[in-house]
Amino acid sequence: MRALVVLIALVIFYFIYGFYISQFDFEMTAHGLKHENPRGFYDYHGVTNVHTDLSTGSLDPAGVVAEAKRAGLDFLILTDINQNEKIETTEGYHGNMLVMVEFEYTYLDMRLLHYTGAKSAAPIDASEARMYFTDQLSQANTQGRENLLVLAHPFNNGPTWTGDFPVGLDGIEILNPKSVSSRAWANSKLNVFWSLVTYPFNPNLAFLRLFQEPSDETELWDKLLADRKIYGYSGADASARAIPFASYLINFPSYQKSFEITTNHILIEAELNGNFESDRKKIMRAFKQGQFYFSLDLLGDPKGFNAYIEDKDKIHLIGSTTKYNKHLRLVSKLPFAPNDFYEIIVFKNGERDLTANQPEINYEIKGPGVYRIAVRVSTFLPPPDGKKWATWIYTNPFFVQ
Repeated sequence: MRALVVLIALVIFYFIYGFYISQFDFEMTAHGLKHENPRGFYDYHGVTNVHTDLSTGSLDPAGVVAEAKRAGLDFLILTDINQNEKIETTEGYHGNMLVMVEFEYTYLDMRLLHYTGAKSAAPIDASEARMYFTDQLSQANTQGRENLLVLAHPFNNGPTWTGDFPVGLDGIEILNPKSVSSRAWANSKLNVFWSLVTYPFNPNLAFLRLFQEPSDETELWDKLLADRKIYGYSGADASARAIPFASYLINFPSYQKSFEITTNHILIEAELNGNFESDRKKIMRAFKQGQFYFSLDLLGDPKGFNAYIEDKDKIHLIGSTTKYNKHLRLVSKLPFAPNDFYEIIVFKNGERDLTANQPEINYEIKGPGVYRIAVRVSTFLPPPDGKKWATWIYTNPFFVQ
């Protein structure tokens, strides 16, 4: 009888606590605020590193596309593992959302995301893939080829690159929710369990309380940037793997929720016009040139953010290279002042060079180097967590020679 009373009390406490945490909202803007493109640019957000039931996912391509549309994405890049053929019926526009079908490969001890160019194609089998990627990864001039090679989750459990990193990489995943969850599991299984039981009431809180800065990834990124151009990406690593429960399947977390955690935001001067081929080229060009930032979108929609180097009457975009002169200034603008405490940080050659607490900075560049910007915010989580800092926005670097 006593055990039953205790059980009932725990259930009542669980639902009362669940109602309490369901009231927490981490949006850093006033509700109803219209998010507009930054002046002179169009901001389109989307996700990559997404798996369907053709590899490790739990939904067919059509189901994943439907989930992405519900998440309000502008573009979706499917990257099923070790697949060699594109799904003609999936690639194209679905309503207002562009869908690209690309590939992920296991190569040696790494996972590679391969985005094909207009004239390049995917390897047809495992043997060809080894030769193809050996050749591609040895090419130091990545700008001279159409395709993109991005290293997925470099520190996640499973395939991880060891030794010197190949010169032929275009990019590396910095922010990956699955890597965050794996790291949290390794640090504290009890903490992960607590997030699981609170997930039904507040999914954003469940993930945010597990979030740890991807310091290993950013440290590696800065190290590689010391001698080459390489751009940072966010990867959803979404599969919504089904958990069997009786005769039902539970998708946890759902694709839609995975797509709402973190996205890549390309900044382009010409808007997408609905023509798949030309719009695909615009997205690929932005990725190839590093003309994008990535963000932890569950903290708020960053649309309207921009960063660029001002050189008298010239503008150099994110990812660009320019020669140093005394007129260079690094400008960064937030679309609004967040409700919570925040800071804009300028990193030079991997070291913090400026910290500002205002929505716009105009930073004097005093010498050559690799510059990138991060925007961090402080949020208050319900007990037992309390105050927590998290990086909201990561820009790709500017190269000043």
